[in-house]
Amino acid sequence: MRVSNATKTTLLLLAMTTMMSNVAIITSLPHFSDHFPHQEHIGFLSRMMITVPSLSIALLAPFLGHFLARFSRRATLGAGLLLFSVAGSAGLYLDGMEAMLLSRALFGVAVGILMIVTTSLVGDYFTSDERHRYMGLQSAFSSFGGLLLLIGGGVLSDMAWRYPFGIYLIGLAYLPLVWRFIVEPRHPNVSIQDDEENKNLLGIYLLAFVLMLVFYVLPTQMPFLMINHFGASGKLTGAIIAMAFVFNALGALTFSTLKKHFDFMQIYIIGMAVIATGFVLIGLVRDVYFFFLTSPVMGFGGGILMTNITAWMLHKAHHKKRVRSSGYLSSALFMGQFFSPILFYPAVAALGVQHFFTVAGAALFVLIGLAVFIRRFVLEA
Repeated sequence: MRVSNATKTTLLLLAMTTMMSNVAIITSLPHFSDHFPHQEHIGFLSRMMITVPSLSIALLAPFLGHFLARFSRRATLGAGLLLFSVAGSAGLYLDGMEAMLLSRALFGVAVGILMIVTTSLVGDYFTSDERHRYMGLQSAFSSFGGLLLLIGGGVLSDMAWRYPFGIYLIGLAYLPLVWRFIVEPRHPNVSIQDDEENKNLLGIYLLAFVLMLVFYVLPTQMPFLMINHFGASGKLTGAIIAMAFVFNALGALTFSTLKKHFDFMQIYIIGMAVIATGFVLIGLVRDVYFFFLTSPVMGFGGGILMTNITAWMLHKAHHKKRVRSSGYLSSALFMGQFFSPILFYPAVAALGVQHFFTVAGAALFVLIGLAVFIRRFVLEA
């Protein structure tokens, strides 16, 4: 189907909301210990502010995928945006960690709705190479949007730790755009290759989980390393992590070129190798400003990987089950986000944040080498 530029732009703005899901409040987290001085395990609970939405999405996304398939794309996007703004901005006035975490759980439902529907619309609106190019553009757009939000969140968190939560009210501004420009796909495009390769997607979901498990070390650990260990301000921390978003965009734009030369699995391995390199480099940093060199490496690898895994799923999924498949993929990605700080927290506590990055990078290189060996000498034997 022919898609207007207004519809494409609206879809790009909607995709940015999933990037906004946590990035806006990242630099607020280290300040929670000052506001909740008597709260036990506040370091862990403050990290959970960005992972509770992930758990909510991980648990509910498969069911949301089946449920949302019954309704129009426009109606579900409208409901998602409304909940996104109301629950997301609740940190402006709520007090107590229990209430804050509950609002984040509801916020996760909103993000899940938006992510599932926008992903399925990309599959409905575009096919093959056109889809790969658009997905690179979408990921790049989201990354640049995330960059602006991250810097803005850093500035606002230095003013008051609650202020970054107000950024989520932007969802209300998107409602008229959805109503006016989102077009219901009457005849979703599907290539012959899509139907022929409608195979079991479980392997892709598992790789998506691993991807986010590894990549989400960046937002859950880096602010604490820079602020608590190196004494960086919220503005400086936001600027450093923003560099990751710039190169995340470049990595996403690189995907369509890589896809012409490598298959999805090969691109996944390449992206993971870039992430592992970023981990090792972070472990070597001795001055906070050197994070401006390491952060781009992490971002570039993440941009390749996120675009690749979503394109891989859309390539395999049957068009009639695209919303449901998007739900399962969202579940896998956000399950990885939720378990990332839980799984790695003991190692971080034992090694220290910076030494953890060194060990994690080395371990990841070992796993990558094992994966290459199995793929080349076992599976192809």
